[in-house]
Amino acid sequence: MPKPPRKSKPAKQKTTRPPKKRIWNHLHLIALLVAMSFFLTLFIGVLLFAFISLDIPDVNSLAAYKPPVSTVILDDHGDPIDTIYTQNRTVIGLDEMPDLLPRAFIAAEDARFYNHKGLDGWSILRALIHNIIKGERSQGGSTITQQVARSLLLTPEKTYSRKIKEAILAYRIDKVLRKNEILHIYLNQIYLGAGAYGVEAAAQTFFGKHVKELNLAEIALLAGLPQAPSRYSPFNNLKLTKKRQAYVLNRMAEDGYISATAAQKAFKQILLWGPKSQADPKAFAYFIQHVRNYVEQKYGAQLLTSGGLTIHTTMNQALQKAADRAANRGIKAWQKRHKSITEPATPEAALIALDTQSGQVKAVTGGTDFSKTQFNRAIQARRQPGSAFKPLIYAAALLQGFTPASLIVDEPIALRGNFPGKTWKPRNFSNKFYGPTTLRDGIVYSRNIVTIKVLQQIGISRAIQLARHFGITSPLTEDLSLALGSSGISLLELTSAYSIFANKGLFGVPIFITKIIDRHGNIIEENTPERVQVLDSRTAYQITRLLEGVIREGTGKKASGLGIPAAGKTGTTDRNMDAWFIGYTAKLAAGVWMGFDQQVSLGKRETGGIAAAPVWLDFMLAAKKRIPAGDFTIPEGIVLKSMDLMTGVLDSDESDKISVEAFKEENLPLHVGVENEKAIPTNGGNGLE
Repeated sequence: MPKPPRKSKPAKQKTTRPPKKRIWNHLHLIALLVAMSFFLTLFIGVLLFAFISLDIPDVNSLAAYKPPVSTVILDDHGDPIDTIYTQNRTVIGLDEMPDLLPRAFIAAEDARFYNHKGLDGWSILRALIHNIIKGERSQGGSTITQQVARSLLLTPEKTYSRKIKEAILAYRIDKVLRKNEILHIYLNQIYLGAGAYGVEAAAQTFFGKHVKELNLAEIALLAGLPQAPSRYSPFNNLKLTKKRQAYVLNRMAEDGYISATAAQKAFKQILLWGPKSQADPKAFAYFIQHVRNYVEQKYGAQLLTSGGLTIHTTMNQALQKAADRAANRGIKAWQKRHKSITEPATPEAALIALDTQSGQVKAVTGGTDFSKTQFNRAIQARRQPGSAFKPLIYAAALLQGFTPASLIVDEPIALRGNFPGKTWKPRNFSNKFYGPTTLRDGIVYSRNIVTIKVLQQIGISRAIQLARHFGITSPLTEDLSLALGSSGISLLELTSAYSIFANKGLFGVPIFITKIIDRHGNIIEENTPERVQVLDSRTAYQITRLLEGVIREGTGKKASGLGIPAAGKTGTTDRNMDAWFIGYTAKLAAGVWMGFDQQVSLGKRETGGIAAAPVWLDFMLAAKKRIPAGDFTIPEGIVLKSMDLMTGVLDSDESDKISVEAFKEENLPLHVGVENEKAIPTNGGNGLE
């Protein structure tokens, strides 16, 4: 049987085929849409993941912007002497900045700052194209808001998760804060190189002026720094700095903030570099250290280093420099006197000066080299003052009815010592005894036996009580060696005590800080002079009159030559280990100490009159130019009488050894005679001049 025929296929109809290019475009568009949908979905998914799983910081904290702020220490004229910080920053308001400064940063960093919502895709695209064409990274894609988020709320690592957080935070910040609030934070927060954070610190670091004083050329330079602070720093590469400055000026002109002519003029302007002129804190290190320690102990280290405090101190820069200079010259003079000794060790010197009326401390030299040792010998050290303590003994005696004319026999004495069967035989520095001696000569010539006998008669407890009223808190030995300055006290304590004589018997705690102001302008501490009458003015003047004689003719003659009325007293301890001189004028008291930290001898003849008094005079001669001159006021109830120095007889015509001394009008000596003497056992101790 034949096979059936195959069905024939129907003939195909002819159709018009589209061009291959059009098909390809359609496929490309479809693929692009699919890809965009995929990436959009992925992006949304990532954002959702970020919101759910990433630890996004709270942006509300930015509303109370409180970054670490520098603490500044000022002298008594309000000039800065030191700045303390973890970040060198001074926060200021937009109203304290030149109008062009925020605009310059906007032009350089974020031209559409006032138009976007924290993120700016167009700026990112523009920066990308510009950098590809130019072959360099001169423009950044991050907005100012993103930079704020990165600086304050994020860690510095460069990861995708951080970039996502940054974008989210920038959007949130723009919702929470106004544009000017964001700009305020940015201009105070941004790091601009050379250790400066924010525009105020940068202005002072680079130009030595406040930001409000900047001109256009300087503003444009600062605005170019955030991109790469070290790379564009004028301290590192001036050529790159100028190139970046030109970019900022051109951007400001393009955005209509300035004219092209102004941009060209600013670019050609000569810039003067250098930090704001201020004192070298190393020169005032001991004073500053004392202030810092006080604030840190009372308010904490964080507030000191990051709290933005303004600390007004009592330090006078001119007097502080004079004190440092005098102390160092005193050491050089000592070295010259001992140049025959092969490689002698060098002693230390300390000096402290304070205003006698206010108690404000004007200078502190705690040693000759702070970099070698930070131990403050003017405040922290407690050394035996020797005869420099004697004025307190004589003040107590005058309160008990003694007068400058009182006679005390200077003679060998033997007193019970520290151990059974041991005796103490004190002596004068000269190893001589002078017989009947006026109280006046006892202090002027620093007679040890006379002082011990005076202390015997008034009682040790009275002398210690007066010392406590004078602000001396150090432990004091309760025996007759107290008369020779056997108890260690600080230079600050003794100098402050002497100021009582100058200030008519008034005492106040020494002041180093007058005022501390917080970052918001609130006064958190204020110290004003509060003087307490601890000695009657007449006794204070009597001691001053006696101590004038010490400088004029006694152990302190090396301190004479100041040219204005001055009073003071020397002090030297056993084996010349400590040399002291404490002196004052009507307005300024200063104390000097010289010695070795190891408590070894300064050398033969190195007494307070030789080693310390010239240092005091050196300082006071410089200080005299800056303090008002004046005589010591004679209080009512004091009469001045000429006195025979040998007999104590008043208004005597029979002696050529006459001195005019101060007497209380109700206590004029009526007759001559040796004061009643009674030896009181003591527990020992030695003393020299």
